Amino acid sequence: MIINDKQVQSVMTKSSLPVGGYSVNPYVGCTHACKYCYASFMKRFTGHTEPWGTFLDVKYWPAITNPHKYDGERIVIGSVTDGYNEQEAEYKRTRALLEQLQGADCEIIVTTKSDLVLRDLDLLKTFKRVTVSWSVNTLDEQFKEAMDDAPSIERRLAAMKQVYESGIRTVCFVSPIFPGITDVFAIIERVKDYSDLVWLENLNLRGQFKPTIMQYIREEHPDLLPLYDDIYKRKRRDYWQTLALQVEAYTKEHQMPYVINDLPYGRSEYGHPVVVNYFYHEEIRLTR
Repeated sequence: MIINDKQVQSVMTKSSLPVGGYSVNPYVGCTHACKYCYASFMKRFTGHTEPWGTFLDVKYWPAITNPHKYDGERIVIGSVTDGYNEQEAEYKRTRALLEQLQGADCEIIVTTKSDLVLRDLDLLKTFKRVTVSWSVNTLDEQFKEAMDDAPSIERRLAAMKQVYESGIRTVCFVSPIFPGITDVFAIIERVKDYSDLVWLENLNLRGQFKPTIMQYIREEHPDLLPLYDDIYKRKRRDYWQTLALQVEAYTKEHQMPYVINDLPYGRSEYGHPVVVNYFYHEEIRLTR
């Protein structure tokens, strides 16, 4: 693993994502080395020639001295990295950010695959609006091991439960959904008692990781190859349309709220998670 220090003028970047607000990435690169990482396109902006997942630049920025500048803003930590990668235990750049934002009346959204976020519960609880989201696209640790070097699924779910019980809003981000492999309904059943939201996102195959994933399917799940060809070569939406109907029927049966391409805020008042379908990113609506 190649680790370097990187001085930056600011860690806060105005976001172009549907969630709006600011996108904050305390690191460049990510050591989880997910084979399907959508953020791997960032490599071309880093100056690194090493494979994505094998380098990490640790950002240092001038301390935020006026946290009220971000009052009323939404701040997303970890849009193209994981602010709680294993190196965060040593470098504490995400923790430094949360310390510098103390007193700001802002909304914090953390996206992670780690249980290290538990270390910072003391800081997260000081903000009025906080969401912590874990990516979980399987309950099969063997498949997880084939796809990434992040903490185990069991560690993620244990952290989700603890954060939920602390009073902070939690999200189980079922992403990316691998057609024919990811069991969406098994995951929802597993997290329904300690997840406020379940976000569903389909696997988008593009860029440098598409051949890697297709080779994995060809070698490990050859029976699924015709399905993947249909979806990712012929651009058919049938699979996602059918899955959306199945999700809608499931949520009705279990009396779970179900929305499509929306970004609701708030802790679920229904005793069940709100299930959000994000299959078509271009149609996502921004709400608060």
